[in-house]
Order: sequence, then structure tokens, then C-alpha cells
Amino acid sequence: KFGIRKAFGIVFEMSATTKSLSSSQMAKRYSISRPTAWLFMHKVRSAMKSSELNPVVGTVYVDEFVYGGKEDLKQGRSKDSKKKKIVAAVEIDDEGGIKRAYFKRIDDYSSDELGKIFHSHISTQAKVKTDKWSGYIPLKREYDIEQIKSNTSDFFQINTIIHQVKSWLRSTYSWMHEQNIQKYLDEYSYRLNRSIHKQTIFDNLITRMINQKPIGLQSIKTSR
Repeated sequence: KFGIRKAFGIVFEMSATTKSLSSSQMAKRYSISRPTAWLFMHKVRSAMKSSELNPVVGTVYVDEFVYGGKEDLKQGRSKDSKKKKIVAAVEIDDEGGIKRAYFKRIDDYSSDELGKIFHSHISTQAKVKTDKWSGYIPLKREYDIEQIKSNTSDFFQINTIIHQVKSWLRSTYSWMHEQNIQKYLDEYSYRLNRSIHKQTIFDNLITRMINQKPIGLQSIKTSR
């Protein structure tokens, strides 16, 4: 509807740049309507979703966090908080650097919900480190989990990534619907996990988009 050259430009902005843009900013830059930019960008994000074919096998830290506005008297792991609940998994290399990071939107802090990121992205052979939250205990039957205090220096890398993703969401998007939060998280992971492959990340994303099935507005509105 708006030309293949503009489409390539948007895909490049979303893949090869550091932070991407909001749909409003993208619409202004490429002289298209905001709804058109919003829909196309969500189609791009659908192609950014992990294949989940290469689970983490090394050392990985897992922690939960919330994203959203402040709420009075809502602290810690409040079950009735309206904030978006997210669990993160960050793979660390032998030098302490970050190799990969994945995120999952969760409904609560139960082992079933926390297990989503384990089953999608973490091998049973991996060495997993979490805080002392009881929700991780049932997962020890399947995964090698060590529970330690989260205020130690061991959690510095994952806390840094969590801070970065929250800052990116706040600075780029003024508001996100609950059902779309996972798409934004997939976008962040896609760029971060391929940050050392800037020369091929655009080509990789174009190939993914070509190979995926057509996506309509209704499927984007109803997907999570």
C-alpha cells in the first residue's frame, strides 16, 4: 500500500538501528498513516519471534520484573497489580558478557507461568540461577536451578538488561496494549541477540518475513 522501498526502510529501522521508532515516528518519517505503520510494524515483529530451536545450554540467569505505571500499595509480587508482569532469561558467557536474552509476558508468578520461559528457551542441561522465590522450586525437578539472593553482584548483568528494556519501552512507546507486549519484547530480543551481526540482520529479517505466512489485522489483534 505504500511502496516496497518504504517497506524496506521500515524493516531496516527496526532491525539494524539501536532502538527503532514508534509507529507515530515511523509514520511521520515515511509519510504514511499511523495505522498503516502500526500494522506493518507488527507484521515485522511477528517475524522477529524466536524459533525456540536453540535453547540456552550454558549459564543463564532468570528473574521477573513488572512494567507500567505506579500503583499505590502495590509492592513486590502483588497478584492483583495492573502492571505488566514479565520474566527474563539472560545467557552469560565465560567472560561474564551477555550472549542472549529472552522475555516472556506472564499472568502471575506461579511455577506454571515462570516455566514458560524455561520450556521455550532453556535447555535442561543449562545451569540456571534464580532468586529465592518459591515459584521456581517445582521447576527444579526438570532443570538444574541454583537459588541465590538477587541483591548480589551475580545478578548485575540481568538487572542491567531489565533496566535497558524498561527504559527502551518507556522512551519509545507511550502506551502498549496488554496483548501486544510480547511482540515488543520479541523485537528487543531479536536486535539484542544479533547485535554482533549487524551486516546480516536486515537480510535475515527480510528472509523471515518472506517465509512466514501472511498476517492480517485480525490475527495481530487476537494474538499474544
